[in-house]
Amino acid sequence: MPNTKETNSSHNTIPPINDGKDNNSIQPLHSPHTTSEKEEHKHISSPKLGLITTAVTLVMFLTLLDTTIIVTVQSGVYQYTFLTFLFLFEVGSAVCGAALSSKMLIIGRAVAGLGGSGLRNGALGIITECVPLAKRPPYFGVMMGLSLCGAAVGPLLGGLFTKFVSWRWCFYVNLPIGALAAILLLAIRIPDVQAKKLTSVISALSTLDLVGFLLFAPCAIMFLMALEWGGSKYAWSSGTIISLFCGAGSIFLVFLGWEHHLGDEATIPFSMVRKRAVWSSYLVIWFFFGGMMVYSYYLPIYFQAVKGTSPLASGVDILPLILSQMVAVVLSGGLVKKMGYYLPFSIASSILMAISAGLITTLSVGTSTGRWIGYQIIGGFGQGLGMQMPYIAIQHSIPQQHNAVALALIVFMQNLGGAVFLALAQTIFTTDLRSGLARFAPTVDVGLVEAAGATGFRGLVDSVEVIGVLEAYDEAVTRNFFFAVVCAGVMLFCCWGMGWVRIEKGEESG
Repeated sequence: MPNTKETNSSHNTIPPINDGKDNNSIQPLHSPHTTSEKEEHKHISSPKLGLITTAVTLVMFLTLLDTTIIVTVQSGVYQYTFLTFLFLFEVGSAVCGAALSSKMLIIGRAVAGLGGSGLRNGALGIITECVPLAKRPPYFGVMMGLSLCGAAVGPLLGGLFTKFVSWRWCFYVNLPIGALAAILLLAIRIPDVQAKKLTSVISALSTLDLVGFLLFAPCAIMFLMALEWGGSKYAWSSGTIISLFCGAGSIFLVFLGWEHHLGDEATIPFSMVRKRAVWSSYLVIWFFFGGMMVYSYYLPIYFQAVKGTSPLASGVDILPLILSQMVAVVLSGGLVKKMGYYLPFSIASSILMAISAGLITTLSVGTSTGRWIGYQIIGGFGQGLGMQMPYIAIQHSIPQQHNAVALALIVFMQNLGGAVFLALAQTIFTTDLRSGLARFAPTVDVGLVEAAGATGFRGLVDSVEVIGVLEAYDEAVTRNFFFAVVCAGVMLFCCWGMGWVRIEKGEESG
C-alpha cells in the first residue's frame, strides 16, 4: 500500500487533549469517549449501513487486489474526499490498462498510487463516522477480512488474465469494482459528526503541515536508503551509510522541534501521542506489520526458490495464511463486541505469531506440505486476531474529533513500519544468502545467482551445485523469521500499554 497518508486526514486543528488519569484503570466508554445523545442520531443504521460497509469494503478489496495482482505482470468531507481519491485510483488504473509504453504505465501507476494513498484512511474514517465505537469492531473485522480477499485472489487473477486474456485486465478489473463502490457511496449521505464549518480550498490547504512533510520525507528516504544499501551495496562502516544515518537523524531532530513548535496543529500532535494507550498502539501496529511483511514477502520466496514453484503457484501456496487471516479478523471483531475487551486478542496475536514464525524457521528443502500449511494457519490466525486491535484501542482512548488524525497516523505507522522492517529483512536475507552460498555452493557465482532471482537460478547453475544453492536460499529465508519472532515478542510487551479496558455495551443503544 502506499506510504505516508497522514496528510489526507490531518487538515484540522487539534484541540489539546487532557491526559487525565492513567490509562490502566478500567474505564467505561461513557464520559469523554461516548458520543452524546445529540450525536447518536447521526449514526447510520441498516440497511444503509450495509451498503456503506459494502462500498468501502469493495475499495479495500480493490487496493489489496491492485497491490498483489501486479506481481504477476512482469513482460461529508470524508465522502467526497474519498470519492476523489477513488476517482484518481480508477483513472490511474485505466491509464495503466491502456498503456502503450513503459513511461505511460509508470505515469498511470503514479496516478493510481496518488489515489490509493487516501483510500485506506477514508474507508476507516467513513466507518468511524457511521458507527458508534462499541459497534465498530465487527464492521472493521468484516471490512478488513473481506478486503483480504484482494490479496488472496490477486495473484490468481493476475496469472489467469496474463495467460488467457491480457495483462491489461490486471488493471481494467479495478474499474467495475470501483464504479460499484462509487455508486453505493453517492446514493447515501455520510454523516459529519463533527459538523465542521465549510472553508475555502485555500483555507483548508493553509492548515497542512507542509514544512513538516518537507522535513520528514527526506529523513525517511535517507533512513530507508541506509537500511537498504547497508551490508549489500555498501559496507555498514562506509561513509555513505554513516552519512545517510547521520543526515536522517539530524533532520528528524529538526522535524521533532518543528512539530513541538506547531503544537496541536502539527502533523503529529504531541498532546495526543503522549497518551500511553496511543503511543503503545502505534508501537504495536509498527511491530505487527513489521513481522507481517516478513511473512508476505519471504514465504513466496521460499516456495519459489526452495520448493521450485512458479510465482502463480506460490500465490496459491500462501492461501492458508491469507484465508486464516480472513477468518480470524472477522471472528475477532464479533468477539470484541461481545466481550468488550480488545487487549486479550492482541496478546493472543503476539503469541501465535511468535509460535508460527518460530516453527517456520524449521522449514527445509524436504518439509512436508502438511507442516508448512499448519505453520501458516497458526500465523495467519494470529495476525487476524490482532489486526484491528490498535485501531480500536486508539479510538477508545481519544475524543471523537481526533479520530481522523489518529487513524491517519496509525495507517502511516503501519506502512512506515512495514517499509523499515522490510528493508532490514532484505539486508538480513542478502547477507545470509551470500554467506550460505559461500558455504554450501562455494564455486557458484554469487552475483549470477542474485541476478537470476528465486526462480531463475536453476537454469544457470550446474546440477551438482543446485542442492547447495537451495540450502543457501532456505537458510536465508528461514533466518528472517527469527526477525519475525523478535517483532512478535516486542509487540507482546508493547500491547500491555494499550490498557485492559472495556468497551461498554451501553453505547450500543445509540
